[in-house]
Amino acid sequence: MPISHCAQTSNQNSLTKVPTGITGLDEVTYGGLPRGRNTLIAGSAGSGKTILSLAFLANGARLYKEPGFFVTFDESQESLISNSRSMSFGLEELVDNGRIKIDEILLEDIPTVELAGYDLEGLAARLEHAIDSVGAKRIVLDSLEALVSRFKDDNTIRCEVARLFRWLHRKEITTIITAEQGTGNITRRNMEEYLADCVISLSQNIREKILTRQLRIVKYRGSEHGTNEYPFFINGNGPHVLPITSLFLSHPAPEEQISSGIRKLDEMLGGQGLYRGSAVLITGTSGTGKTSMASTMAHATCSRNGRCLYCSFEESEAQVVRNMKSLGLDLTPYIKSGLLHFHGIRPTLAGLELHLADIIEMVNEYAPDMVVLDPVSNLTLVGSEFEVRIMLMRLLDFLKSKMITVVSTDLSPTEENSEATRVGISSLMDTWFLLRNVELNGERNRCLFIIKSRGQKHSNQVREFILTSHGIELVEIYASEGQVITGTARLAKEARDKSQAEAREAEVANIKNKLESERLLLQYRLNTIQAKIQATESEMERFQLSVEAENEARSLSDREQRLARTGRD
Repeated sequence: MPISHCAQTSNQNSLTKVPTGITGLDEVTYGGLPRGRNTLIAGSAGSGKTILSLAFLANGARLYKEPGFFVTFDESQESLISNSRSMSFGLEELVDNGRIKIDEILLEDIPTVELAGYDLEGLAARLEHAIDSVGAKRIVLDSLEALVSRFKDDNTIRCEVARLFRWLHRKEITTIITAEQGTGNITRRNMEEYLADCVISLSQNIREKILTRQLRIVKYRGSEHGTNEYPFFINGNGPHVLPITSLFLSHPAPEEQISSGIRKLDEMLGGQGLYRGSAVLITGTSGTGKTSMASTMAHATCSRNGRCLYCSFEESEAQVVRNMKSLGLDLTPYIKSGLLHFHGIRPTLAGLELHLADIIEMVNEYAPDMVVLDPVSNLTLVGSEFEVRIMLMRLLDFLKSKMITVVSTDLSPTEENSEATRVGISSLMDTWFLLRNVELNGERNRCLFIIKSRGQKHSNQVREFILTSHGIELVEIYASEGQVITGTARLAKEARDKSQAEAREAEVANIKNKLESERLLLQYRLNTIQAKIQATESEMERFQLSVEAENEARSLSDREQRLARTGRD
């Protein structure tokens, strides 16, 4: 995880630092260990002091071209090299090509009589010769307790250790000195921490028979640093430190949307589905279909030629593949093609920090488009709810920074309290689907609610959630007298509604036919009347014409008679 630019600038101006190359440690130290100064690493047996120191030297030689010198006071060179072969240090190769020198100073070989006047002048001379022989820029002294164990007087020890620290400081060599943890103190002698410029404390705890390691920076002269207790673990790639969370909320927010694999669910989310790179939470009690929905989303991702990492904390790969076939989802081709990768592991196998590191490592190697965590509530077997929440916060920040969509399932405590989550991560999620069993008429049926979906206009409807042989289906829910009707009651209601609708359609059609017949009859009568009216009008017109002709003839006859009488006269 990158360090903030502000933190780098501030520390570069005040103190030059040496990067360790150890995952997470450079982040919490804001750049690395103080260059040319002394760093004390204190812890109990098995806490990882020697491994952390070897990683510091090996990374310096491999990554930063800085030769190193390791001085061991209680372990042979062969033992160190043999123990480091299980990790990817490449320590043996670095020793063979002279980039790291290991020097054994086994004090039990020195006669007791010689120790009466023994001081650290000889060690300083030996160190100086080794520094010159390999051009060492980094030194590890492992461990201080073994170095001073033969001194009889505490004042002598303090003086000699102080002289050693001052000499190393003058040589301007970046040094790590390991020391054993004391009872109630950082170190057994409770003095080295006051002399060192930087003090790192390693601790280990057993909780529910699971070992967890923690790292804390006790002090860092001249520099700001992370002040929390951070998860610290060791795997095949060496030591890792896991900061609690990112320094800033700076992850991107893509506009692209992807299908959930359930068409009607996409419609409830506005038609396009989920935002790519978002965090999706699916909660519900046992048997509500959380894994089925998560697997459907994984299947949809692979069907788009996307890559999916499926982390199962409850079921094996074979079990998930078999169960999803009942939904018509065949995951086997995607597993064979490499698009789907299962990581099935019991939470109790390791601590939270190791689970987190494994997932981060797989993400970096596999580069998935989607990560499924099923179910995150099982992680409470190896950590408190607070610890699981912090672990998931760190993982979500990491995945969002890479624009990877993450789908998490979480077991709800009870049906009555179904909107509560076991690990309290709902506020971290962008989209939250709640699956709930509804009991009615002696049946248990599944319902789906969208509690929230940030940045999307989403449906507030309750939908029945059905697992079929051809996938997941969402159907409309019937409500009657304030109750939700699902299952066979819904089917019966649908049948009654359909029958009523068909009867109503028949009734409407019958009325339409009657009205149409009546309309035709009236239209016929109207046409008959109109024909009679037209015939009457024609008759009236002929009668009028005959009257007019008759009047015209009578008028002509009268004129002719008058003319005749006038002529005789």
